[in-house]
Amino acid sequence: MFVYSVKTSKAKIAALLIAAGAIVIALFLVVSRGKQPAAADESAVNYKASTAAERVAFLSQFGWKISEDPVEVSEVIIPEDFDAGYAEYAEMNKAQGLDLEPYKGMRAKRWTYDILNYPGLENKSGIVQANLLIFDGRVIGGDICSLEQGGFMNGFDFPSVPATTLPASEAQTVTQTAGN
Repeated sequence: MFVYSVKTSKAKIAALLIAAGAIVIALFLVVSRGKQPAAADESAVNYKASTAAERVAFLSQFGWKISEDPVEVSEVIIPEDFDAGYAEYAEMNKAQGLDLEPYKGMRAKRWTYDILNYPGLENKSGIVQANLLIFDGRVIGGDICSLEQGGFMNGFDFPSVPATTLPASEAQTVTQTAGN
């Protein structure tokens, strides 16, 4: 038989208990860090977009129905310096909680989908499209736009009024102004 005895003091036992308590607290914080609190804001937007299902789910959060196959997938480079047009695009994205500034000079993918339920243009494929700018599996920017002459470009929020097209004279003026 083997007998081992240890001589300890109250200070050593207290230090050991404090160290064990600190380890338990640290483990609890690490484990709970990845979990969402039970009372999480249900209106929070999920920006995950690394799979087709996540991209469809992202747009459906705003009420959009899209064709499941993208019209186009292309690689884009966010400009280092924003010209007036891109600065306006960046401001529109910032208004919807997406900041393109940190991505200046970086490559992203743009996924383009046909919108099937734009108010006033339901089931008219190819007229209204959604563009998603995706970096590292996350939506960093994008828009909903009309491809018609005199069209529009908006954020992801679902509109409350039906689409209207400009009269031919106004649409022509917009096109001529943009061309000059």
